[in-house]
Amino acid sequence: MRTSNEPAGVEHGKKVAGMFGRIAGWYDFLNRTLSLGQDIYWRHRLVRHVRAKQDGIVLDLAAGTMDVSLELARQLPGTRILAMDFAMPMLRQGTKKIPDKFAPRMAAALADGRHIPLPDTCVDAVTISFGIRNIIPREQAFREILRVLKPGGRLCVLEFGSGQAKIWKGVYNFYLDKLLPLAGRLVSGDSQAYRYLAETIKAFPRERELAREMTNCGFEKVFWQPLLSGIVYIHVAQKATQTDSPAE
Repeated sequence: MRTSNEPAGVEHGKKVAGMFGRIAGWYDFLNRTLSLGQDIYWRHRLVRHVRAKQDGIVLDLAAGTMDVSLELARQLPGTRILAMDFAMPMLRQGTKKIPDKFAPRMAAALADGRHIPLPDTCVDAVTISFGIRNIIPREQAFREILRVLKPGGRLCVLEFGSGQAKIWKGVYNFYLDKLLPLAGRLVSGDSQAYRYLAETIKAFPRERELAREMTNCGFEKVFWQPLLSGIVYIHVAQKATQTDSPAE
């Protein structure tokens, strides 16, 4: 069912998909460079929170170039990984990185996080890394994730903390405002994409507010873990174990 916010969400989604499509070839390099390699560790920590059966399915939503998908395949042998993103150039970059040993249990598909093309209660866990900021409205994505999760399944989110917080006495905020767009322009030639990144981080809710959004959408046992002084957070939420949860 469409919501009153959906037209704006569709327009925003197309704009963001096009923007990520333009920088897809530089995305991994910029991630490693701008995070000083910390993004590898962050993704490793995220996957440590995932719970899935040996033959289960994990959905990596907003998978981008599939770094989290590959980490899931490494840490969860036997688990099947489904990567979904709304920017096909990003997924193409990701599929090039899949080694032969992982290929039989990994698949990628173009999809919008607000309308996940999967049946109800079909995946053991969902991950989304640096992607929930790009979905409007977030609540629609949370409810879709809740719908496709099996009872007791976890949602594990890796996301930047809110730029509203003064981190390292404002040094990080200066980095967001000035250095990040400059670095994006010098390397990829697209300062707009990294200016957008800075703006979405600054507008992103604090951890308690995001947890409240998840709870309001029907999740339970919500908790978060700060990394690197709160520059990045891992958020974990669980779907109720009873299939007759009123939020579904």
